[in-house]
Amino acid sequence: MPSRRTLIPNPLAWSTAWTKTAPVPPPLLPVVPERGGTQLRTPLPVAIIDTREQNPLSFRRFKKWFARIEHRCLRLGDYSVEGMETSCIVERKDLADLIQSFTTNRAVFISRLRRMAETPHSLLVVTASLTEIKSEYSYRAANPNRITQSLIAVLAGLRLPFICTESHELGEEIVASYLYQTFLYDWLDRNGYGRHLSDGDL
Repeated sequence: MPSRRTLIPNPLAWSTAWTKTAPVPPPLLPVVPERGGTQLRTPLPVAIIDTREQNPLSFRRFKKWFARIEHRCLRLGDYSVEGMETSCIVERKDLADLIQSFTTNRAVFISRLRRMAETPHSLLVVTASLTEIKSEYSYRAANPNRITQSLIAVLAGLRLPFICTESHELGEEIVASYLYQTFLYDWLDRNGYGRHLSDGDL
């Protein structure tokens, strides 16, 4: 008699199991560049938070990653670094804002995304999991499939990357890391070190 196959567990069960595990604390610095085994001394970026951002990511936990953190009015996006305001743009959305942006304010939002797609370092960060985005919304008459497929269209059509995080706090770490590394790669490139953190690596 053939043995009974073991079925793959429901993916939703995986998600439930994973969310019960807390993320590890962030590193002292996101990455450390080196050449020939010697650590390079590099400047720290100045993080900029747009003054119009509601419920902003504070970066309080990541003060050692930045020379300082400033609040200014950005022409595009919610977060950037000093000196790269027109080339490094991060737009952040929580779930409610994402839904509104892809429904009520769709034309305005897509126009912003198109402008972001024209810059070399742009990122859309959603502080909600893909499971939340793909699930029924109890407070809005919006279609989760339309919101999800709109995100995929941003990636496939505009070639603008996006990332989803399970919490506001994790989103804060991801955005801080992106700003830090974008500035670092730019500094390495401009100072003749090339766009890699160490020899033969990223």
